Amino acid sequence: MAGRFPGADDLTALWDVVAAGEDRIGPVPADRPDLLADPRMRGVRAGFLDRVAEFDATAFGISPREAGFMDPQQRHFLEVTWEALQDAGRRPGELAGTATGVFVGVATGDYNELMASRGGASEAHMATGVAHAVLANRVSHLLDLRGPSEALDTACSSSLVAVHHAVRALRDGDCDLAVAGGVNLTLSPALYDTFTRAGMLSAQGRCASFDDSADGYVRGEGVGAVVLKPLHRALEDGDPVRAVILGSAVNHGGRSPSLTARTRSPRRRSSSTRCARRASTPAPSATCRRTAPAPPWATRSRSRASSRRTPGSTRTGTCPPPPHRTSRSGP
Repeated sequence: MAGRFPGADDLTALWDVVAAGEDRIGPVPADRPDLLADPRMRGVRAGFLDRVAEFDATAFGISPREAGFMDPQQRHFLEVTWEALQDAGRRPGELAGTATGVFVGVATGDYNELMASRGGASEAHMATGVAHAVLANRVSHLLDLRGPSEALDTACSSSLVAVHHAVRALRDGDCDLAVAGGVNLTLSPALYDTFTRAGMLSAQGRCASFDDSADGYVRGEGVGAVVLKPLHRALEDGDPVRAVILGSAVNHGGRSPSLTARTRSPRRRSSSTRCARRASTPAPSATCRRTAPAPPWATRSRSRASSRRTPGSTRTGTCPPPPHRTSRSGP
């Protein structure tokens, strides 16, 4: 598995941040000119990735010109997928022609808005550069993967639903190996302004999940990917096992007072029941956050996934060095 998060370029750094109890929410960084130039962003605090424009296009055989039209969400997910496969002891090139699936959750398309705001003539690479479908398909294309390749948008639950789809595909035999994950970058001021007007963002710049002091949420960026495989095959092949997914289920909350309002419904129990049915041991987990009661914003599509740690896991295999983000691509 691999990931990048605010103040943490990899999972080791993320663990250090969590262990130290550090808060990496902060103002707009200096390398975000589009956000800094908008007066609506004054005082906004969020979780931002470092060096978001950097991408080693040549490592993937992509021309600098095409890379400039690629949504940074595509760039970062491509790099993190490579890193996740390395962490799993797999050489990405060895997967060519295999039934490997790619499932990625994504919800925003800020880069398309930024390019449109700058005008200029249309370019052939624009269509593929911002299409959500290509986020997954580009990985499958570059690595010559033959399994399902899906981008999913269920708002805040997108990456969890991507994992659910990956698990289902593995169980149904649609693929033998799967990469599942998600990516979110907040590149444009438009959604910040929209969410502020809707009362969704915390005025104090802090989340207070499950607490009466909650007054909204704080937007954050990140990208992550996990490599999934049936447990019995992973053990037979001597693969490093970090965790075991016991079961998952997805459902919608149905009708509620408004489109974005929370619903208190027995349907949540039905989701948990389906999850337990697919697991050897039911192990429910909390996947929601508490926001201000007017208006609650979270989508009602939910994923319930249970996992257990496997002690004594070690990384195996050797891999070539990962691509380095050494050059800037695009705005």
